[in-house]
Amino acid sequence: MFIQNTDNFSPSSYQDLLNIYYTVINSGQTDFTFYCPSDYASCLDHVKIIANDQSLLSDINNYVHPYNGFAHIETEFDTLGRVRITLVKSYTPDDIVLINQKIDELYPQLVFDYNSYEQNIRNIHDYIINSTRYDSERSERGIVNYRSDIAYGPLFEGYAICGGYSDLMELFLEKMGIRSYKVSSDNHVWNALELGGQWYHIDLTWDDPVASDGRNYLDHNYFLLNSNQLRSMERTQHSYNINHYLELKDA
Repeated sequence: MFIQNTDNFSPSSYQDLLNIYYTVINSGQTDFTFYCPSDYASCLDHVKIIANDQSLLSDINNYVHPYNGFAHIETEFDTLGRVRITLVKSYTPDDIVLINQKIDELYPQLVFDYNSYEQNIRNIHDYIINSTRYDSERSERGIVNYRSDIAYGPLFEGYAICGGYSDLMELFLEKMGIRSYKVSSDNHVWNALELGGQWYHIDLTWDDPVASDGRNYLDHNYFLLNSNQLRSMERTQHSYNINHYLELKDA
């Protein structure tokens, strides 16, 4: 509801610009140029606002298929109204081949026609957590030993931070044909999905707690919560911009 794909690359409003950014990112392109029309006097000012708002760009990125999402985005513009968006993608073509092969291998072991959507999602949730450890070295000390910020980490290395958990869950949800996207606060990201016309939150990171005794635990405390339930349980790490995630407003 917040942003839509567009074929109009001659913007006349701030919303048009948001839609252009989303469409360019969502298309998988790494380089795109458009022009601000002369009759949209504040166009470059609005481009500058968007380009400098990393929280907004992160939220837009959350609506995009993980394979098309960016690890880095830059915007260049000049006084003539030329705007160039360049992106570095989170996944390489080789990553995508390997990840798809692994998901195709796992899918028939986790998703069954006779199960409800909820049970199949639970199977995937449990598999990811049981085969993954939270990458505390990266999140707490900045030591990068694994590609734990994307789906490669939990699938092939057994380590993830919130980006890895949520990307892998999103890839499974996409394969299941479930309407979904990622949600982020200032320093956390998780998944939202629609079942039966209702939107729910699911947070694999928080369901895979780091225990002081070194043991692996599997929780379901953050499995398919509506927004009111999520807010009643935790507000700090799960504080998201409700104006960007409109489907979750009344969930």
